[in-house]
Amino acid sequence: MDEHDQRTSSRESSADSSVEGSVESSAEGSAGGSAGGSGTWAVVVNWNGGLEQNLACLRSLEAQGLQAGRIVFVDNASSDGSREEVAAAMAGLVHLDNGDNLGFGEAANQGAKLALDKGAEAVFFVNNDLRFDAGASCLAELEETLSSGPRVGMAGPRILFDDDTGRVWCAGGRLDFRQNLSTLLGHKQPDGPRWRESGPVDYIPGCALLVSRECLQDVGFFDAAFFAYMEDVDLGLRARRRNWSVLLRGDLRALHAPSSSTGGGYGARRKWMQGVNSIRFLVLHGRPTHWLRFLVFDVLTLPGALLLRGCRGEGAGVLAKAKGILDGARGRRVTAEALEPGASRLWP
Repeated sequence: MDEHDQRTSSRESSADSSVEGSVESSAEGSAGGSAGGSGTWAVVVNWNGGLEQNLACLRSLEAQGLQAGRIVFVDNASSDGSREEVAAAMAGLVHLDNGDNLGFGEAANQGAKLALDKGAEAVFFVNNDLRFDAGASCLAELEETLSSGPRVGMAGPRILFDDDTGRVWCAGGRLDFRQNLSTLLGHKQPDGPRWRESGPVDYIPGCALLVSRECLQDVGFFDAAFFAYMEDVDLGLRARRRNWSVLLRGDLRALHAPSSSTGGGYGARRKWMQGVNSIRFLVLHGRPTHWLRFLVFDVLTLPGALLLRGCRGEGAGVLAKAKGILDGARGRRVTAEALEPGASRLWP
């Protein structure tokens, strides 16, 4: 085992232990519904997602055959009333309520651990801004994919933009250690046969990710220190290093309305988080050649990006990305406090 593998092995153990006890210590849980035991459970994380968006997601999961009692709805201290509105509108969900915004990774881990404790055979991580076509059998097909081989650990559908279903949001992801370290395959490309092919990918985005019980128990959960962004890339890499297959089902589809809770698109908050977490990912997994690629394709392109994006009114995003890279190099991590309005001059 070389130095890089030793570092990875140590970190995987840490990812396992960090989840222990999180449901009791960080969440106030109240299980609802009568469903329980084995099968697939879904985990949906909410932070100020509003009633309409959350219900569209949750009801589409029910339409996939999941009873409400097998859907864990984890709320990260929402202040828009969405937690209470969802509880009133949809009975039987399993609720976990955090007193603070703990980030996607930690909240998703809480829900997954509860599901496994209840006997779940697989956990379906689903963003609250994602939904499934009525009448489709996406989840059942993904479950069949997990059962297609003893080392198939993760599966997910191709994902289209909800407001433009002829355009791909992603068809799995590739880790290339270039700009942003990873690439959403097919992003913003017209949908077509190329993106409907099924097969292995480097990772499945956490907005629609089905993971087997055995894979989670072997690999561990999301690294909560990422808070948001890159935690799904990290989990996919760790799974593949432990010889689990990560498979895209390109013939299946889900619809995604990318959230604007962190600024969306080229928003400053989002780009800052990507900068911070890119450095963390490289510290955990990067070899010298990976650092060099990141320097050439990401860091050194920032001045040109500032000129181009600045003309479009997106200069704050580029500056935030540069700040994130510097903050990450100083060991800073993404926290809810760092994302508060006015926490940086780059975002209101």
